[in-house]
Amino acid sequence: MQRISRLKRELQMLGTEPPPGITCWQTEDNMNELRAQIVGGSGTPYEGGIFSLEIKIPERYPFEPPNMRFLTPIYHPNIDNCGRICHDALKLPPKGAWKPSLNISAVLTSIQLLMAEPNPDDPLMADISSEFKYNKLLFSEKAKKWTHEHAIQKNKSTLETNENAQDKNTSHRKREAFSAHNTEDAAKKTRL
Repeated sequence: MQRISRLKRELQMLGTEPPPGITCWQTEDNMNELRAQIVGGSGTPYEGGIFSLEIKIPERYPFEPPNMRFLTPIYHPNIDNCGRICHDALKLPPKGAWKPSLNISAVLTSIQLLMAEPNPDDPLMADISSEFKYNKLLFSEKAKKWTHEHAIQKNKSTLETNENAQDKNTSHRKREAFSAHNTEDAAKKTRL
């Protein structure tokens, strides 16, 4: 019961006072599964991207950390191809830093910070970590490319659909105006 009331309070707080660039909600009526979105920070390779996460709440929450993983592919040394995240706040002591006083909002904020400042000394992806350490330019290019392909594409297609609809409306109005102009010319010629 304590778990449910705490989750309700946390979700209410996330709904009314979400951290900047973070949204979180429950999936349907299931309090055990949540979804979140993190907006990539400005000045990072993830800028402009919207990254979705899955959050599973264990039975022993808040005495055990939530299980979080990225659903949106992301090129990052601390996040693997399955979306699993290597972060102290998601692990129990002695190796981790989870404690019951932490909450979902704090963990999502720390993941957002991890996106902006990767930890190459505790990687899940050794090759990406090495790239981050020794060739940041290449890392940044690849991360931007992944962001563009996986985290921006859907937003861009929605934007393009809206722009195409506006273009069609504009061209339709131009045709109507042109047609009305030709009708006026024809009427003038008939009178002459």
